[in-house]
Amino acid sequence: MKKKSIWYFYGILFLIFSFLIYRLYSLNFLNHAYYSNLLQDKTEIYILGESAPRGRILDVNGNVLVDNILVEQVAYHKIGRPRFEDEIKIAEELLKFFSVEEANEDRLRNYFMKKNPELVDSYITLEEKQLLQERKLTQQDLEQLKKDRIKLESLESLSSHEKQVAELYARMNEGYSYQNKILLKEADSSLVAKISEQNISGVFIHQGWKRSYPYGETLKSFFGKVSQGIPNEKKDYYLSQGYALNDMVGISYLEEQYESFLKGEKAVYFVNPDKTLTLYQEAKRGNDLYLSIDIVLQQKLESTVKDTLTRVKKLPNTEYLKESYAMIGDPYTGAIRAIVGERILLNGKLDSFQEIGVNATFSSFTVGSIVKGASHTVGYLNDVIELDKKIKDSCVKLYLNPQKCSYKELGYLDDITALKWSSNYYQFLTAIKMTGKKYIYDMKLDASEDIFNKYRNVFSMYGLGSLTGIDLPNEQIGVIGKKYSDDLLLNLTIGQYDTYTPIELLQYINTIFNSGKRYSLSLMHEIKNNSNEVVFSYQPKLMSEISLDSFYYDRIREGFRQVLYNGTGSGYVNRSILAYGKTGTSESFYDSNLDGVVDTKTISSTFAMIGPSKNSSYSMVIVTPNLSHYDGVKDYTAPFNRYISDEMSQFLLNYSI
Repeated sequence: MKKKSIWYFYGILFLIFSFLIYRLYSLNFLNHAYYSNLLQDKTEIYILGESAPRGRILDVNGNVLVDNILVEQVAYHKIGRPRFEDEIKIAEELLKFFSVEEANEDRLRNYFMKKNPELVDSYITLEEKQLLQERKLTQQDLEQLKKDRIKLESLESLSSHEKQVAELYARMNEGYSYQNKILLKEADSSLVAKISEQNISGVFIHQGWKRSYPYGETLKSFFGKVSQGIPNEKKDYYLSQGYALNDMVGISYLEEQYESFLKGEKAVYFVNPDKTLTLYQEAKRGNDLYLSIDIVLQQKLESTVKDTLTRVKKLPNTEYLKESYAMIGDPYTGAIRAIVGERILLNGKLDSFQEIGVNATFSSFTVGSIVKGASHTVGYLNDVIELDKKIKDSCVKLYLNPQKCSYKELGYLDDITALKWSSNYYQFLTAIKMTGKKYIYDMKLDASEDIFNKYRNVFSMYGLGSLTGIDLPNEQIGVIGKKYSDDLLLNLTIGQYDTYTPIELLQYINTIFNSGKRYSLSLMHEIKNNSNEVVFSYQPKLMSEISLDSFYYDRIREGFRQVLYNGTGSGYVNRSILAYGKTGTSESFYDSNLDGVVDTKTISSTFAMIGPSKNSSYSMVIVTPNLSHYDGVKDYTAPFNRYISDEMSQFLLNYSI
């Protein structure tokens, strides 16, 4: 029995040693390459390069609106483990050739700590050092205490030159040690030559890129900005998406809206043992964003608005006229074909302008009678408009309020001619019926919030007082009045209470064209990758639908047709053109001396229409704030919107949109 146990023990040992020998043979001979590669993959370091060039922005026909151009940059790469003093010398040397902004307070504190280690060590008490030994404080806690205890006076005493040194030092130490650091984003050829001659340790010339705009200021406010470095307020979001702190990122408007498509794919580098880099994978440019904008139409509309501003500023009562907005859209889909906002700069040169088109998405105005198609809709939906019944235009007098009238006596009107001649009285009677009452002189309406909401709910389904869904961040809806009164209800029905943005008016006229179907607005047509393949395309989005029979929309459109044929919009388009639209005039207020207080009553003008182009229909909106004013002597309002409408409608008649 004893011999059997010994042989059993030896057998077990033999099996164990046999297995170990086999594993060693497998590792060193049979599978050596596999395990070597696996180990190498675990120890090799690959890093991403700087931000790759962004995708371009083009118009609907492929004309490049925003591109990238190469720029020379001054860059730095750490060689070995340079000391603080070594990098300060490099910064000092570079500042002989160019300057940078002074470091902010946080960077100055970091610089001060590095420069004065013994001094800042004295800021820590013995008790705090004891807490460190007891592990009740970490070394990181102590470093933060040192930083916080640096007196502001110590930082302020630093010279401007030293604050620039601190800024360059901070740039040299951003990110990982093996990454290239951009010290100067753009350097001209002369500066490049001078720095290259110096052969400064770790400093080299790097090729970067920046945005270029082949059409100058055209549409520039819509494109937005790109920043070298992610914004602090969005740091957590972008870091979670894999961005580095110094990455190029779109921070406003289209650049921000389509950031995930426009951003490029970074190059990948292998980190060599000496910390130098070897390219492993080339960078790829981002996807191209094609807009619905037609640059030919855009430039025509832009020049027309500028020329009209220059022309009208020479006419009476235009002291407060500063800007105008105009846009052309596809009413079938909500696509925007051209959108312009121009502000004339009164610096002695009437041909000096500022492009402010993007303001059309958040600046709002009282728009006047242009809303009467929506007001009619409220009456139709609630059966308070009697079709074809003629009423004589007059005035309404409510209790404790002055009488309110149309701009002149308009004679007998039905629902269609009330739109043609823009009768205020007709809308006032409709609003009174909405309260369940019949008009009598000096009456009280007791208008409730519920009646206001009935109007506003319908208005919002047209886009008036609601977001249009345009593909831009930070769209605003205008101002919705908070007070309720009999007089304000009447004002609401004629566009003299709530305020709306110009793009809301575009969606409004589109919705009338589509018999109550409201589609979102869009600037994007499609997105293509580097192989010219479509990766995303715009599809019209139905946002709401008004349940009003098309019979009533035919009546609204007929009223709007008569507006342009021989009504309040006579002369806005040639009578031979089959178009329909609505004018609006509103009272507004202006801060004439820029003291923050509105003190001057002005007149603003609006216009919206649907018309035929060479091959389709288009919608057009024009909004001109503070076009005229009441000066007590002259009563003149320049036909600003009519000039633009007449010229653009003639142009579009022979233009394929």
